Amino acid sequence: MALSNSEEQLMQILWKQERAFMKDLIDAYPDPKPATTTVATLLKRMQDKKFVDYKQIGRSREYFPLVKKKDYFSKHVNGLIKNFFNNSPSQFASFFTEETNLSKKELEELKMLIDSEIKKK
Repeated sequence: MALSNSEEQLMQILWKQERAFMKDLIDAYPDPKPATTTVATLLKRMQDKKFVDYKQIGRSREYFPLVKKKDYFSKHVNGLIKNFFNNSPSQFASFFTEETNLSKKELEELKMLIDSEIKKK
């Protein structure tokens, strides 16, 4: 299940903080800060989607992510490759290297990463 843009923004904050109370989450937003009820609604939806849970501490809830950022990002990249590049990683790589204005140094670093992965296989 995917997150909306608003949920994803909140999830980014929670991934960064790892564990946070409502006040911490709201404080991490740029101005203008969202209303407490807005953040509470987002957290409830994210909890229903099994992305977030909380631990009750007195009258407060300490929220924490259930999904790792790397896992979420990996699923999105794989979906992107499947849906926009005919399930072809090489088409994705071609587009990525041509359209992102990478420097020669950055391309060489990518090549080293790919060569390293090839050696592992």
